[in-house]
Amino acid sequence: MKRDFYEILGVERTATDAQLKSAFRKLAMQFHPDRNPGNAEAEAKFKELNEAYEILKEPQKRAAYDRFGHAAFENGGGRGPGPGDFGASMADIFDDIFGDFMGGGRRGGGGRGGRERGADLRYNLEITLEEAFGGKTVEIEVPTSITCTVCSGSGAKPGTSPVTCRTCGGIGKVRASQGFFTVERTCPTCQGRGETIADPCGNCGGTGRTTQERTLSVNIPAGIEDGTRIRLAGEGEAGLRGGPSGDLYIFLSLKPHEFFQRDGADLYCRVPISMTTAALGGSFEVPTVDGGKTRVKVAEGSQTGRQFRLKGRGMPVLRSPQTGDMYITVVVETPQNLTRRQRDLLEEFERESSSDNHPESTGFFARVRDFFDGFGT
Repeated sequence: MKRDFYEILGVERTATDAQLKSAFRKLAMQFHPDRNPGNAEAEAKFKELNEAYEILKEPQKRAAYDRFGHAAFENGGGRGPGPGDFGASMADIFDDIFGDFMGGGRRGGGGRGGRERGADLRYNLEITLEEAFGGKTVEIEVPTSITCTVCSGSGAKPGTSPVTCRTCGGIGKVRASQGFFTVERTCPTCQGRGETIADPCGNCGGTGRTTQERTLSVNIPAGIEDGTRIRLAGEGEAGLRGGPSGDLYIFLSLKPHEFFQRDGADLYCRVPISMTTAALGGSFEVPTVDGGKTRVKVAEGSQTGRQFRLKGRGMPVLRSPQTGDMYITVVVETPQNLTRRQRDLLEEFERESSSDNHPESTGFFARVRDFFDGFGT
């Protein structure tokens, strides 16, 4: 006994067309024979899915099924794909789902005329923080496919030209009728291009393109951020047989800096200072991202975490006259590897110290004592 079509697709009878399509896509990807070679059970499930979806995606057929069930399509009437027919190919399913990703699917501009859009390319470019600050023009080497110069991208030997495919008549697809259905497939002779080449070009083997390394100049604007994507239209892989070229996407990343951490247009720098500088006050010099340096004054009694803001000394904002700030955070360094004299002096300092010299620690331990006293009472 045949299973209910809605049950096969895992949807309610009230499912919308979009819900039906989404359910079919998900299950078709899972059970397609191309992904399950030699799996008879997956093959049977895919046939079942294809039959169910072919009925329910058509409003008239769905209405007939809802009223009469499977009886509406018995006696040779519209039973969906026949034995051995798997409907759409795995490539067709992928194209349907991902066709709009990054400017075109796998087949791009394929079809009539045999011209297919070239693939998009990705190039990872790492730059320094200083280069992101000032901007620059860099040259990159990109190995890619270019239009064949011998056949001018046609794929045919010079003096000849591609001819219209006899199987599909130049459409790129063939159709077959099965009961109430007309199944459309990619032409097996021309692979959907609509043309065939009897005498291919000897330089490119009939593809219309060859591989070559190109040098491109890329403008890096000042203030560009980590993870930015730059698109160079038409600089990707050349199209098949004279088709349009894909695009080149450059993904930028910043090298870790020795001193600075970046947050948007602001820069942060941690500077260790001596205990005596923190206690008595003083100053120190720090580098700036533009290659200069600036002096920072430290007030006496400064603690770890004290932050100083240097206005306008950060990164430029991309395509804006604004500039971020630079933040200096001091970290008081505890002395190490003391000599006997230094140890004696510190011990003497400790004996001469009072709560006024350490107000924060004095207050903390006073609260700790009160806390434990509370337990005692």
